[in-house]
Amino acid sequence: MPSPPHGAWLPIEHHGTVRPDPQPRPARVVAVIQARTGSSRLPGKVLLPLAGRPVLGWVVRAAQAAPGVDDVVVATSTAPGDDAVAELAAGLGVTVVRGSELDVLQRFVAARDASGADAVVRLTADCPLLDPALIGSVVGAWRAEPTLDYVATTLVRTLPRGLDVELVSSAALDTADAAARDHHRVHVTSALYATPGEYRTLGLVVAPDAHDLRVTLDTAEDAALLDAVATTLGDRPPAWRDLVALLRSRPDLVALNAAVRQKALEEA
Repeated sequence: MPSPPHGAWLPIEHHGTVRPDPQPRPARVVAVIQARTGSSRLPGKVLLPLAGRPVLGWVVRAAQAAPGVDDVVVATSTAPGDDAVAELAAGLGVTVVRGSELDVLQRFVAARDASGADAVVRLTADCPLLDPALIGSVVGAWRAEPTLDYVATTLVRTLPRGLDVELVSSAALDTADAAARDHHRVHVTSALYATPGEYRTLGLVVAPDAHDLRVTLDTAEDAALLDAVATTLGDRPPAWRDLVALLRSRPDLVALNAAVRQKALEEA
């Protein structure tokens, strides 16, 4: 056989058969929803009804509808009070992982291991108005640049609190798990942005800025606003622009929870 020309290549033969290189497995992205009933300010909030659907059901539905998300896992605790969370999640057709009540990072590692994820999207069960398209944008940014450790809408907050979407790569999750202590284990991802420049991070921002608005569920006042929004917009995941437009046009709704103070990381 003559030598191949410079720069050419020859297939490797095995028993006379050319074996093509295996195709790389597409990266697997799994949305992990942290949920528990033990809220200090509004116990059982993730099970409360909102327009006829449990709050956790809203979050699961948004995650399932998000482009680029391969699977959804609910990560709850082993506390007896969270049996109801596990039962509801199973009834919604998603995988349930249970672990430490306070070490939420440990639950995310367990969810990653159970689902075989290359990256996990962190969602919280007290954010029922999540926009599936927004989740998809975060996932899409990571799929376009999978060397990133962390992609989020919260590095520079321009969205209402309650539309938070964070993605962490599997490798960065392991690094955080090895290093995180104290409140960083409760907040899962905070160790990844606590020291700027230590990790490869990307922040997504939107315009117009709406970071002053609040649509998360932590108090009775928050519940009143969410009920009013769901009554107005209906039982569907709202697009973030529609949600912001509604709140900008209805200062009476914004006033319902305007006095609520968000807990600091160390407090939550």
